[in-house]
This record gives sequence, structure tokens and C-alpha cells, in this order.
Amino acid sequence: MPTSFIKPAFENEDVSKSASVSPLGTDWLKMASGSLTTKLERFLADRLDTPFLAIDLEVVRSQFLLLQREFPNAAIHYAVKANPAREIIQVLAALGSRFDIASRYELDLCLSLGVPAAWISFGNTVKKSVDIAYAFACGVRIFSFDSEAELEKLARHAPGSSVQCRLLSQGNSADWPLSRKFGCDVKMAFDLLLKSRALGLNPLGVTFHVGSQQTDPLEWVEPVRQASELYRQLRHHHLELEWINIGGGLPATYQANLQPFSSYAQTIQQALQESFGSTLPQLMIEPGRFLVADAGVIQTEVILIAQKSYQDEKRWVYLDIGKFGGLAETMDECIKYRLRTPHAGLTGPVILAGPTCDSADVLYEKTSYDLPLHLAIGDRIEILSAGAYTSSYASVGFNGFPPLQTYCL
Repeated sequence: MPTSFIKPAFENEDVSKSASVSPLGTDWLKMASGSLTTKLERFLADRLDTPFLAIDLEVVRSQFLLLQREFPNAAIHYAVKANPAREIIQVLAALGSRFDIASRYELDLCLSLGVPAAWISFGNTVKKSVDIAYAFACGVRIFSFDSEAELEKLARHAPGSSVQCRLLSQGNSADWPLSRKFGCDVKMAFDLLLKSRALGLNPLGVTFHVGSQQTDPLEWVEPVRQASELYRQLRHHHLELEWINIGGGLPATYQANLQPFSSYAQTIQQALQESFGSTLPQLMIEPGRFLVADAGVIQTEVILIAQKSYQDEKRWVYLDIGKFGGLAETMDECIKYRLRTPHAGLTGPVILAGPTCDSADVLYEKTSYDLPLHLAIGDRIEILSAGAYTSSYASVGFNGFPPLQTYCL
């Protein structure tokens, strides 16, 4: 059966071109071509009830080893929120990964799988006091903060712990920016880190996040430079910070125009070396999307194709998965997934929508997507690079639809 690979229209790209299917490698250009692993292809052929997410754990493993190879001296903390599947955590723990959690529930998940509490950092800067105390009692000793009130909570409920102050970051060039809600400016960070020492905590360093799905490696340069200047100023107050946490943001292959991953690694390593020189602190990285997105594919079914008028040039294509079923990152059309259909040949413009009775459940209306003219109700579509922030975003029962089923292979 012919297969058509569809991606959104970006500048100077033609969405009507199709790509053949070939075995997936760790090279980003191969992933961007619409390739899937043999294991995923065989599983998709079973035609299980849709929608579902299938994860090839070998790709997760390969991505971790790639990251480890490019950053050999870094402590890698997997951001559990990206995909909390037990099998993923088990694979990464066996490779020596550490873990970053956002809640006590993710902590319980990691501990239930035998992950030592010493391998876990609590990176969310907004935490209940009771959850801080719980994590501390379980043995977690690394916490993040970005405000005086949160710092005081940590001093009360996690005494003597190591703490990281999160800096504000604009998230320019990121498809999913994380600016404003998290972090504080450098001047406030200076005061808070000194106060953390006065409160009996161990100021470990700063953390920042340049935005999720960050496509420009140069976006890491300025935060690294700011951190180095802050460290230099604190040194005058006899405070030597031992770590720097550059967060997540490393991208998945939603788009074909990414630079090679080595460019990201080299740019970040060079920025660290130029900014810190001989005083380079220990590096921490918190990847989520980078490790799991390209390992996953969602198979969905076309449940309706319709037009709103006889003059309407665009078809509405309704899928059995939408914003509330796991595709929350299509909000404001931020993450633009690549699609694969069972048809080749002529294509036409479409609006993609989900199955729920909520008018917000439209995936892509402004972004140009073309799908085959022969597309029919009942056809199955693959949503590629869908292993991150899909199952973990799915609602527990909106409109009665169950959470997104995940299969780890």
C-alpha cells in the first residue's frame, strides 16, 4: 500500500512531497524523513483499537546514549513529566540516568521502580509544603526554587538540602516557550542564593530553561554567560557554586530543518567553556522531549471528512484523538506534528480536528496541512515523534473518552 508522509508547511518547503519509509536511525535527518523502526512498523500493522501511542524503547535507549556521548561529564536527569511510562523509567535507570520530578506522585512512581531517592531532583519551583516534607523524608536532597517564599519553605521542610535557583529565560525560538511563570532575574537570584546559605541550605547553583523544543542552539549562550557572571559575583561573598543546570529544551524532529544534534552539543559546550574557563562547574541536564518524542508514534483513525459549505476549499478532517486525548501541545498550533497517511498522490488543504464536542478541539487551522485527496473515513494516520507530552497530557475522561493507551515495545 502506498504511504504518504505529510508535514506542516514551513518556509520554502512543499507539504505535498511524499517520503518513502526506511528504518529509523539516531540521525535527525532520517527521523525527519518519516522513518519508523521495524519494531514500530510491525506493531502498527496489528491494527489495534485507536488511538494509541507506541514507544520503541530501543530508540529511548539510543537517544540517552547519544546525549551521554555528547555530554560525557553531565549528570542527566530525565524529566519524568515528558512521558511517565514505567518501562521508560526502567530503561533509563538501567543506563544510569537520574530523574527530575514535578510532583510527589512522580516521586512515588520512581521509587516504586527502585530508583534511589538520591538520583532524584525536585525541579518544580511551585510545591506544597507537605510535598517538600514528603520528598525530604523519602530521601530527596536536591530542590529548585525561584522565590523567597519557596526558599523559606525548603529551609523549614527540607533542612540542609541542596538547592538550585531558577533564572528567568525568554525562550526565544522555542516552539513551546516557558518564560515568565518560572524563574527570577539575576539580581534576585544573587540575593536568594546568599539567603539560602544563611538559612542552612546548600546552594548548589542555578538552573534555567531556554524553552521546550528549542530550535536555536545559540539560545543557551546568554543564560550561560549570565550564570557565569552571577557565580563570579557570589565568589566575592565566599560562595562557590558547584553545579549549573541547563535544563531541557533539546528538540525532537518535528521539523526537517533542525541543525545536527552535534551543533547543539558543541555550541553549549563552547559557551560553558568560554564563560567559565577553569572554574567550569559540574553540568546537569534535564532532557525530556529529546529522549522520548522520536521514540513514539500515535496511530489514529479518520472518523469524519466534511466541508462547511459548497464553496469551502478546505476539508475538515476529524480524528479520534484531539487536544484532550493527548495532543495538548497543538494549543496555539505550537507543536506541529508530522503525519503519515496510507495514500500517495494528489493532496489538498485540510483543517484537522479532534473528536470531542468542544470547539477548542481543533488541532491545526492556521498552519497549512495538505492531506491526500483519496483520504477516506476509516483510514489510519500516524502522528510521528509523538512520544513526549501526549500520554501525560491526556485527560482522564473528557466526553467519556479514556486516557491515551500506551504500548512500550
